[in-house]
Amino acid sequence: MQRRQFINLSSLGLSAFTFSSFKSSSAIRKPIVISTWDAGIEANKAAWKVLSNGGHALDAVEQGVMVTESSQNCCVGLGANPDRDGFVTLDASIMDHQFNCGSVAFLERIKHPISVARRVMEKTPHVMLVGEGAQQFAVAEGFPLESDKLSNDAKKAYENWLKKSEYKPVINIERSQKSTAFAPSKLENGEWNHDTIGMVAMDANGNLSGSCTTSGQGFKMRGRVGDSPIIGAGLFVDNEVGAATATGQGEDVIRICGSHLVVEFMRQGLHPEAACKKAVERIIKAKGIEKSKLIQVGFIAINKQGEYGGYCIQKGFNFAVCYADDQNFLVDGKYIL
Repeated sequence: MQRRQFINLSSLGLSAFTFSSFKSSSAIRKPIVISTWDAGIEANKAAWKVLSNGGHALDAVEQGVMVTESSQNCCVGLGANPDRDGFVTLDASIMDHQFNCGSVAFLERIKHPISVARRVMEKTPHVMLVGEGAQQFAVAEGFPLESDKLSNDAKKAYENWLKKSEYKPVINIERSQKSTAFAPSKLENGEWNHDTIGMVAMDANGNLSGSCTTSGQGFKMRGRVGDSPIIGAGLFVDNEVGAATATGQGEDVIRICGSHLVVEFMRQGLHPEAACKKAVERIIKAKGIEKSKLIQVGFIAINKQGEYGGYCIQKGFNFAVCYADDQNFLVDGKYIL
């Protein structure tokens, strides 16, 4: 009996030693930040400035996407394409490592909806504020009301759209303002676009946070809200597992609670890329291949080891990765269709 106990204990001790040695030898890449599309390069720079100085992931993901909100392009922020009535409405969400989260939707005339979302998280008992109430809260918190005048590019695009007032999605039109995809001529035939910048980060302490901000579909129905401000759809963070965010056609992300699903796949042990792929496959299964060919959805994710990945429905999606001063680069997302 004593011999068996000794052997069993020795075996357990060896297993524990081996596992412990494996864990300690597995380098964890931190800090790290990733974000959607090529606009993420500039956004990552701002986020990395926070992370590289020992700052918190929550501050990094707010500061990062604020760059894109300020860029006055046709897809994010107040320079974005309006809804069908000619008004720009913005959505955003933010989430930290302790399941604290806040969001705003259908917000008008506020330059940085991501910062308003953070105030909702930190200063109210709620998770989401929308419309006039969200705007009132923002003004009470000191955010100035900006002009409701459309940017020149958005005005031109809207005037072109009004000629036919048709909804015709263009795959992968979500690009930074430097991309030719933003040229107003691309919208002359009544095409509409939608865009998001989603960002997830892990700081030097190993804590995760995420943010997501968008103007939604260009020329959408008045009052339309996509996945970006919905926790579990456009953004989800679980500090024990990982973080994920989404971009593309929000309705289809909402239907599968996409970002939460990616995190749950990572909880099961899947690498971030594999987890994103499984979520994309879920959308295609629900929607069908033919209808899926008409849309784009992409997911990106990081896990607690600092591993990252992304996947999308169609070719053309990319995301930006930064984990060192000289490492801020684009990755072409793998795709199914």
